[in-house]
Amino acid sequence: QVQLVESGGGLVQPGGSLKLSCAASGTISGIGDAGWYRQPPGKQRESVATITSAGTTDYADFAKGRFTISKDNKNMVYLQMNSLKPEDTAVYYCNVKKWPVNYWGKGTLVTVSS
Repeated sequence: QVQLVESGGGLVQPGGSLKLSCAASGTISGIGDAGWYRQPPGKQRESVATITSAGTTDYADFAKGRFTISKDNKNMVYLQMNSLKPEDTAVYYCNVKKWPVNYWGKGTLVTVSS
């Protein structure tokens, strides 16, 4: 079992920045790809950014140039978000894959508003 806990969300003004963190605990050996997803109010969950175990990253079009996903060699996955827009308001979820299971955190709320 793997447990994921996100942190770093909050209220930020348009144009501001936030860094989300995801801490994995439990049986973390063998974890493969990781990613951040978000669910805006009234909408479906969507992919924001992913990172493979080898460090290869991929971003949704809306995240390119503004968001950066990274991870350390232990148990953390990060999402640096810059130039935030009101449409980035959402609950952000961390995801890791450990075959054959997808693990999810409970999410952290990001609100972009003046």
